[in-house]
Amino acid sequence: MEASPSRGTSCLLDENTFTENFMNQMNPRKTYLCYKVEILDGDARIPLDEKKGFVRNKGANEPGEPCHAERYFLDRICSWNLDRELHYRLTCFISWTPCVTCAQKLADFLGKNSHVSLHIFASRIYSLSDYKAGLRTLQAAGAQIAIMTSKEFEHCWENFVDHQGKPFQPWVGLEVVSQDLCNNLQAILQTQEN
Repeated sequence: MEASPSRGTSCLLDENTFTENFMNQMNPRKTYLCYKVEILDGDARIPLDEKKGFVRNKGANEPGEPCHAERYFLDRICSWNLDRELHYRLTCFISWTPCVTCAQKLADFLGKNSHVSLHIFASRIYSLSDYKAGLRTLQAAGAQIAIMTSKEFEHCWENFVDHQGKPFQPWVGLEVVSQDLCNNLQAILQTQEN
């Protein structure tokens, strides 16, 4: 199973790929997941630059078996054999919140890896199947889930995009849409199923 980027390609997204997939007012069919790993040492965070990059899903119209970005991400994490004596913070910036199946897989991973914390910032909310229960399961497993604001979009631009020195330019309506999505996410995470 091979995740993007392929061997020999840049570990940065091009500007158009980032904008097309992370702009919170669009509905792309792909899911991109940018990630970084830090070791937590007291109040200090030590970035592991060799464990930073992005993956994307493989759709049904591509060769091979379809696979969600979260599964590629989990496969990558497991291949690192993170030292169980250290505490790690995984931070993900993802174009869609995880589906119910991926949310469960991430929750299972957290349940087996108490030395890892997961922080997810999503551009938009994936809303098919039983997505609300999936997000609540993930939160109950200890994951922090939030909607990306201009601060997180700019962080992604600076760290995961081949921006050629250009500063991040927020699009019209970014904050309004982010706030609406944030309110929706909070309502989902605070609602308990009966």
